[in-house]
Amino acid sequence: MTVEPARSAPSLSVPAPRATAEPPAAAVLAAHPAPPGGRAAWLAWSIGVSVYVLAVIHRTSLGVAGLDAAARFGIGASALSTFSILQVLVYAAMQVPVGLLVDRFGPRRVLLLGALLLSAGQLAFAFSSSFAPALASRAVLGCGDAMTFISVLRIAARWFPAAKNPFVAQLTGLAGMGGNLVTTVVLAQALHSEGWTPTFTAIALLGVAVFALVALFLREAPAAVRPVRPVDPPPARPKVRRQVLDCWREPGTRLGLWVHFTTQFPGNAFGLLWGMPYLVEAQGMSRSEAGGLLTLLVLSNMSFGFLFGRLLSRSARARMPIVLTVITTTGLGWALVLAWPGGHPPTWLLVGIILVMGSNGPASLVGLDYARTRNPAERLGTASGIVNMGGFIGTMITLFGIGVLLDALSPAGAEAYSATAFRWAFCWQYVPLAVGTLMILRLRRRTVALES
Repeated sequence: MTVEPARSAPSLSVPAPRATAEPPAAAVLAAHPAPPGGRAAWLAWSIGVSVYVLAVIHRTSLGVAGLDAAARFGIGASALSTFSILQVLVYAAMQVPVGLLVDRFGPRRVLLLGALLLSAGQLAFAFSSSFAPALASRAVLGCGDAMTFISVLRIAARWFPAAKNPFVAQLTGLAGMGGNLVTTVVLAQALHSEGWTPTFTAIALLGVAVFALVALFLREAPAAVRPVRPVDPPPARPKVRRQVLDCWREPGTRLGLWVHFTTQFPGNAFGLLWGMPYLVEAQGMSRSEAGGLLTLLVLSNMSFGFLFGRLLSRSARARMPIVLTVITTTGLGWALVLAWPGGHPPTWLLVGIILVMGSNGPASLVGLDYARTRNPAERLGTASGIVNMGGFIGTMITLFGIGVLLDALSPAGAEAYSATAFRWAFCWQYVPLAVGTLMILRLRRRTVALES
């Protein structure tokens, strides 16, 4: 008869000792152990990054097909730039929605949807014979592209320890440049030998294999980082508007956006669209010679990605020096190229500016590191999406400005784009470069703590 009192009395007294005996930090660590890293982490990252590599192949395909597209659709520089502008515009506009999707539904589902959209958009582009359908297909492609990079970063954050995330982010960008290398070497040659429709159809069908790889083998997170006991009551999800506002109010997010904006766009605009026309039409190179320099841009990007990843994994103090050095050398390098008499700089100088622009993409990833270290895990996808808009907004502004100026300076049309026209059109780069640098310097004062 004494059993019931003995059972009921402890049930009233147990919660209090447990609540006071366990510190909050220990409770958090028990519920969310640190990511383990190791071979399983690299396998998960490799599967996720395969979608990003595919996205970069699709994204940069127009960079080696710009002249072919102008001839196929009968368009000038402004209309040609519209392809890349719309693609980049959709990409940038989708960053915050994609970040929210990743936070709520997980990166695996978002990657699967991205692979489907990439393949559908590129397949439609392969069979387009007029401007409007081709433009719509690039918009679909941009939507799929937007779903890849943030998802891979979220997978990395779940699988790798926090100290390793800057290096893994740079490796992600480096892997993406492998896709760019495929574009400049393989795709450019295939366009010349196989033609428009077979080439773009082939890269569209790559998405089927990548989709199957993700669907069958990708695990979003290791079992070790899943909560070991349920939380009661479960935390309520913040509303979308509240989550976005909380990310934006964080100074590190805004600084990250402007770092991404200012560092990424010169190399991005050159590689996505205007590099091949500039080298062929303004500098008189053959397509193979221009393709070689674009390949050099990719290799330089990969080298800087590895270097910056090592520096950032050792010390966060390297962030701002890297950013300001890249901005300064890019601005000075283009000033020397554009000021060269006659608008025909020597080959060694063109090689030099292309090597410098190789640092642009890796430096832009520093912006994502600012956001990652200043936002909690539950809104990391949203914060990364906000930051990742920056460089593509800058790219869009640059693509459009250069296209409009080229048409304005060459009334005779695409057949008469001169070295002088390209020189003045490329001066447009200094507008977003100046705006972005001023915003970085302004926000840096508010986020001095980030450098420690």
